[in-house]
Amino acid sequence: MYTVIGLGNPGEQYRRTRHNIGSVVVERLAKCVGGKWKGGENCYLFTRVLIEGTPVLLVKPTTFMNSSGIAVAELIRRFEVPITELVVVSDDVNLPLGKIRLRAKGSDGGHKGLASLIYHLGSEHFPRLRLGIGSPPEAVDLVDYVLSEFEGEELPKVEEMVSRAIVVIRVLVCAGIEKAMTFLSLM
Repeated sequence: MYTVIGLGNPGEQYRRTRHNIGSVVVERLAKCVGGKWKGGENCYLFTRVLIEGTPVLLVKPTTFMNSSGIAVAELIRRFEVPITELVVVSDDVNLPLGKIRLRAKGSDGGHKGLASLIYHLGSEHFPRLRLGIGSPPEAVDLVDYVLSEFEGEELPKVEEMVSRAIVVIRVLVCAGIEKAMTFLSLM
């Protein structure tokens, strides 16, 4: 069963930040398919849903981004999820705003949430859907940038990216990562 994990930070003050775009995608997907969030061992929220008849577990860690691996490792133990059936959705400052990249495995690319997952899972062999949030302007610190909210003129691109990410996830869980990668390349 695929398990889709949306990375972000807990708390209302982070809800609309760039760093929380992974969490936003998973929340919107849950809403689209009627998911109801439940607590899980105090470090994540989850909901079991059906996507086109396929059972899927949607997850939002309630740890801070840099400790996401703790929540995901607990989840894997509890639900006996194979690492290759994880799909991690996260922001990426190395991609232009609105660009989406899907990979079957890989390094953390400097993303501390992904680094935490790789460390706690002991593997880089899990799919990840990276959502471009753009790079910070020269005078802006990276941490301040990822913890800032999207600007008004960016919102249409963000909304379109979230919608496309949901479609890619639907294809992935129903048809597999290869088909999803092909589908994304045609979008």
